[in-house]
Amino acid sequence: MADIKDPKNTILMELKDGTVVIELMADVAPGHAARMKELARSGQYDNVAFHRVIDGFMAQTGDVANGNMEKDFNLRMAGTGGSDLPDLAAEFSKLPHDRGTLGAARSQNPDSANSQFFINFKDNHFLNGQYTVYGRVISGMDHVDAIMKGEPPANPDRMVSVKVAADVDA
Repeated sequence: MADIKDPKNTILMELKDGTVVIELMADVAPGHAARMKELARSGQYDNVAFHRVIDGFMAQTGDVANGNMEKDFNLRMAGTGGSDLPDLAAEFSKLPHDRGTLGAARSQNPDSANSQFFINFKDNHFLNGQYTVYGRVISGMDHVDAIMKGEPPANPDRMVSVKVAADVDA
């Protein structure tokens, strides 16, 4: 596994094929990093589907309202909701949307990000300055690459569990 420098700002995302280690950029996007940790700690990301996965672009997940595959799951609704928490203000930066970065999914309103996010499969610099970048995969990108593709995927993959590294007993 990756060398974790800051366990308080590192996410361990368990997928069907293994663990994806994500380094949050709390210094660049503190609100988005805090939201991800809050939803992870409350277990709301566990069993949430990857509802929009476009080959050569990105894998989107995080709809905690409609994406939990263990609780009243309806694939047509996945991707239409967020959490019960208020939307986040955009935290745009100069960080590029490179392969492995996390971007905050949102509606047309720049200040509408909530719980959904995407992981870039490749450098998607046309998104720069339009979506908040708040993390990067530091280990396990091969597991992200293996996520079932589709809009929506016929048999979507899920985040089996999502935890903050500091909360996990070594």
